[in-house]
Amino acid sequence: MVTTETWGRRSLFNNDRWAKLLIDTLCHYRGTTYLLHEFAIMPDHIHVLMTPLTSLEKAVQFIKGGFSFRAKKELGSNLEVWQKGSHDHRIRDAGDYAQHIRYINENPVRTHLCECASEYPFSSAHPGFELDRSA
Repeated sequence: MVTTETWGRRSLFNNDRWAKLLIDTLCHYRGTTYLLHEFAIMPDHIHVLMTPLTSLEKAVQFIKGGFSFRAKKELGSNLEVWQKGSHDHRIRDAGDYAQHIRYINENPVRTHLCECASEYPFSSAHPGFELDRSA
């Protein structure tokens, strides 16, 4: 699982266009750079549960760099988007995997962005996202 924050913890992803572009970026690299298992786009950070198909560092670079490039091009933004680095956790076993799925899915509920995880449109808990099964 990877967590990365916006520059200065700005709430960039409160904006639907930004959040939807990040989802599109996550899906764009799915299957070539990583397998995408779960995600939650919070106002000022993201959580992604993935299996890298390259190195973890490269996978995160594709997400962050790919999104920054597209935000500049498609949203006309010159803002610095991401903090340097990210936090990662290697999944140890099936129990740890299930615990992190719950954590990601419930993050919008815990922060009062929705009452039920499936209501939050910028999370894989919301119906309609195609995800990869765990390895």
